[in-house]
Amino acid sequence: MSAVLPTPTPSTDAAAALPAVAPQSPGARAWARFKRNRLGYVSLWLFGVLLVLATFAELISNDRPLLARIDGQWHAPVFSNPSERTLGGDFDTGTDWKDPFIDELLARPGNWALFTLNPHSADSLDYFDPTLPPGEPSARNWLGTDSRGRDLLARLIYGFRISVWFALALTAVGTAIGVLAGALQGYFGGRVDMFLQRFIEIWGALPELYLLIIFASVFEPSLLLLLILLSLFGWIGLSDYVRAEFLRNRGLEFVKAARAMGLSNRQIIWRHVLPNSMTPVITFMPFRMAGAILALTSLDFLGLGVPQSVPSLGELLRLGKENLDAWWIIGSTFCVLVGTMLLLTFIGDALRDAFDTRKS
Repeated sequence: MSAVLPTPTPSTDAAAALPAVAPQSPGARAWARFKRNRLGYVSLWLFGVLLVLATFAELISNDRPLLARIDGQWHAPVFSNPSERTLGGDFDTGTDWKDPFIDELLARPGNWALFTLNPHSADSLDYFDPTLPPGEPSARNWLGTDSRGRDLLARLIYGFRISVWFALALTAVGTAIGVLAGALQGYFGGRVDMFLQRFIEIWGALPELYLLIIFASVFEPSLLLLLILLSLFGWIGLSDYVRAEFLRNRGLEFVKAARAMGLSNRQIIWRHVLPNSMTPVITFMPFRMAGAILALTSLDFLGLGVPQSVPSLGELLRLGKENLDAWWIIGSTFCVLVGTMLLLTFIGDALRDAFDTRKS
């Protein structure tokens, strides 16, 4: 009868030689899950690139050149536009670089100018364009012109920049107010929670659109006024989620241990409860940005938003509605809006999956 050989086991030396795997923090695990969502990860990079390009729109779409050499002198018109008299003209006003006089000047030997990729600004008019506005897409204007003769691509770039940065500011302000209100309700509870809940119910019942119409008729429309008015109502929904997270986390063991160590309420909220209650705040940010962009676009479309001189996507939609035969106005604006909403939605879905603790 043969003896049963013992199963070989790895030696303690070999086990000790294996490299130790450092545990990942919750944020690192969430970022790893976010990167596995290819659609959301690519959308984040694409949205970031578009935001950076739009932020420096003056270097991409401008009717003034980046650099020019005229009669042996160097000029940077994109930063400081020289007067026409400085270049040998008759007037002491800023140079119109689309003037035939400038074309003749640049045709001389040794004179040249480096223009931007799209040689048009958002509010510049090409008085020497032979086509009547609105002009169809052409080599001169890649996406055509609007009903006032302004380059549509330039209006879209500058309008996208204003919409996105306004949405970022509105999201930041609304998030700060919502987190503060929700934290006070959820952590302290009792009378503080009851008072703030009644205040939120009354404040949320106010007709926001009517207030915007009233303020728009009293004050001069501006981005700052819109930011203030929309921030007064944009925090209500988020405060409920933060309140629920604080109500759940304030009774956990690590909070009780922090109280036993003698930490103040402010220290407990800032160091312990708030970092563990930020999941709904982070996951809702892209969707809140999308809502802010649509809100600004809707107000501009109704004429209650930014002034007429400020480029905006809502104004382009209104011009497209007034000029339905100029399909390129409403078509290109619609594509920009839908593309922006899709990117933010994909980012939001990826963030929601990344902070889902049920997924490894």
